[in-house]
Amino acid sequence: MKSAKPKKSSRSAAAAVAVAPAPQRALWPYFVGFAIALFAVFEVYWPAIHGPFLLDDTYLPYMLPGAAQSSFGSWVKGMRPLLMLSYWLNFQQSGNQETFSYHLFNVFLHFFNGVFILLAVRKVLSWAGVDKWQSNVLSIFSAGLFLLHPMQTESVSYVASRSETLSVFWVLAAYVVFVYRKSENLPVLRVLAILALFAAAVLTKEHTAVLPALLLLTDYYWNPGFSFSGIRRDWKLYVPIAAGGVLALAFVWRVLRQGGSVGFGLNDLTWYQYFFTECRAIWKYIAMFLLPAGQNIDPDFPISATILDHGALLGLLALLAVTVLAWIYRRRFPLASYGWFTFLILLAPTSSIVPIRDPYFERRLYLPFIGLLFIAAEFLRRWKTSRNVLIATLAVVLAAEAAATYQRNQLWGNAVDIWKDSVAKSPNKVRPQFQLAFQYFQAGRCTDAADGYQRAAQLEPPKFDLLVDWALAYDCAGKSEEAVAKLQQAAIIRKTAHVYSQLGMEYGKMAKYPEALEALDTAVKLNPNFAMTYYYLGNIHSIQGNRAQAIEDYRRVLALDSTIQVARDALARLGQ
Repeated sequence: MKSAKPKKSSRSAAAAVAVAPAPQRALWPYFVGFAIALFAVFEVYWPAIHGPFLLDDTYLPYMLPGAAQSSFGSWVKGMRPLLMLSYWLNFQQSGNQETFSYHLFNVFLHFFNGVFILLAVRKVLSWAGVDKWQSNVLSIFSAGLFLLHPMQTESVSYVASRSETLSVFWVLAAYVVFVYRKSENLPVLRVLAILALFAAAVLTKEHTAVLPALLLLTDYYWNPGFSFSGIRRDWKLYVPIAAGGVLALAFVWRVLRQGGSVGFGLNDLTWYQYFFTECRAIWKYIAMFLLPAGQNIDPDFPISATILDHGALLGLLALLAVTVLAWIYRRRFPLASYGWFTFLILLAPTSSIVPIRDPYFERRLYLPFIGLLFIAAEFLRRWKTSRNVLIATLAVVLAAEAAATYQRNQLWGNAVDIWKDSVAKSPNKVRPQFQLAFQYFQAGRCTDAADGYQRAAQLEPPKFDLLVDWALAYDCAGKSEEAVAKLQQAAIIRKTAHVYSQLGMEYGKMAKYPEALEALDTAVKLNPNFAMTYYYLGNIHSIQGNRAQAIEDYRRVLALDSTIQVARDALARLGQ
């Protein structure tokens, strides 16, 4: 039927509507939401915001002698220049005595990673055809769970784990740029942005090299859906990645064969033993995602030397079964299937066949966490319940996770408490005992420190570092004879100027001056540039009345290291 001719006034009204600007959506709810999320993140992480440097923190560049005099180039050289750049920025701000700026940096990184999670999950949910209200609720819940889950505390509250938070920041940024495409074909500028972010991720930590595999998986599942056509269309992205990957693989292979704490050069851990072990560790990560009970900064996770050790066979069979089911039902449960393969891909660098001395650490879940979020979203969107019940349930879950994270961070804020917790959960592991004893020493609890080192020595024959620290604890407790005994044991293992200078100091306290001078003379021969040797020589010469030689010794100390205040004070006492 032909429509009637509209009146002139009607045409004018329609034209006015056509040219009128579309009403803009208010932005204030988003700002309020982000402000609430940021407040919540800082609230649960505040107990650890002034937490101490722990374990690997003490081996990073900002703790090395002469860090303030080191050039910028010496800071950022090596395999992780962007990570070291972030530490350099913190060091310029607060040195290495105050940890606040280091932790603050980590918390902000974690928050922005949560924002990326929100954006990424929301986009994938829309591709999966999830209702808009469900998509909003589940993406907010996913971001909240990522931000407030207690398994994230090691990645955020442990300064050395910035390698996780910063590298994942670049990965998630690249992923968001990739998924928020306006067409099925990636334009050149977007390709360049993804490549730049990918390079930043790899220059922060090497495990992010699996990002291309995640992008390939995403193209297959969603562009346009269970098809390889999306991968072919994005050749502009994958070709340069593949070219660079060949060179990177050659470099990584060389590193992995060198040994140390990771790689195929480990004498006591083969690739297949590590694989058997990780068949169990992967399920441990999933269990801790579902119920984070028994968290431990230094878990004692036993190695499966064979496929039958500690249930490795069951773990492997379960992995194979779930993987086969995820592939078979990929069209029926696309989010869960995609999430499972995402989880495995992102966990592969630390949980596959490349041996790592420590087979399980909580921080290794930080990057693969998003895969488990997709699986959770699949089941939650299929839950037949009312909107109010769903929202209330998810809110309760987030509140419980936040409370657990707050409690966990109270431990991260106190070095003695976090290691006492670890000793209780890993009573047969040496490192927690050693670290607890060291923290007792740092806190001035010298007798407790010496007792702690003794307990560590009962677990396995003491090594050089433990013996030296044990001697320092005895010295602190006023037990010079015991300190000398431990230093002599250490000298049998390794002769260093430090050990013999400490021996000289202890002999001096015992008024055994010939023995002290002999030990200090040995220290000078081993390393004539070890400054503290001359300080102890100066003390003995001063006690013996050789004022001129004492002054010369103290001046030698300051010539080697002008920051040693005790030598300056000694010169002041001698009127110099």
